[in-house]
Amino acid sequence: MTQPVIEARGIVNQFGAQRVHDGLDLTVLSGEIFGIVGGSGSGKSVLLNTILGLRRPQAGEVRIEGTDITRLDDAALRELKTIYGVTFQAGALFSSLTVLQNVQLPMLEHLDLGERALQELAMLKVRLVGLPADAAQKYPAQLSGGMIKRAALARALALDPRLLFLDEPTSGLDPIGAAAFDELLVGLQRELALTVVMITHDLDSIFRTCNRVGVIVDRKMVSGDLASIAANPHPWIQAYFHGDRARRFGAGHGA
Repeated sequence: MTQPVIEARGIVNQFGAQRVHDGLDLTVLSGEIFGIVGGSGSGKSVLLNTILGLRRPQAGEVRIEGTDITRLDDAALRELKTIYGVTFQAGALFSSLTVLQNVQLPMLEHLDLGERALQELAMLKVRLVGLPADAAQKYPAQLSGGMIKRAALARALALDPRLLFLDEPTSGLDPIGAAAFDELLVGLQRELALTVVMITHDLDSIFRTCNRVGVIVDRKMVSGDLASIAANPHPWIQAYFHGDRARRFGAGHGA
């Protein structure tokens, strides 16, 4: 039986009088691509930051591989972070560093490697995400939007993580670029045996990549496979999964 890798129970996140999550539960299983969707202001990024240990919730717990990260001190949390990689919506690459130097940053922090090994390992990651070799020496300002996404992914894979978190990975890409990124993600997930959590608003990406989906509605989460989620009667879920675009794309994929 597939084991949970991430478990969030009873999560409460609040900003002043505004409660964003109120007893939210989430389970991510080993080896799956789990998509998180929700309306504007539903707290998707707040939830991601909570799972990553960047924000402590007002109540509840988050377990990664059985460890409650809400109770860890800074040193233990830093050590735990080596098992996962993260990409953020805008790429978050350091503009003053080349692609290769950006990819090397996590290696410099956590690995004891010589210069040659550092260079070779970083180039391996660059090639792994489908970037040409000459992209390694370019700066973020010299890259297209799709190349920035791939460079950020290469950095997220720098430490050979078991978990991968993606925040709006296809945002800003044209349909062809988004489809290519989705294909890359599915291939890497299979090849590297990754467990992936992806925040997205891109319905096409959900159908192409996700095994299960969690929808944030009414400050909680409804989770399941695509068929069960699409059948949920909640008005927001119905509008999202059964609008014109959803019908067009889903019909082509048997949904």
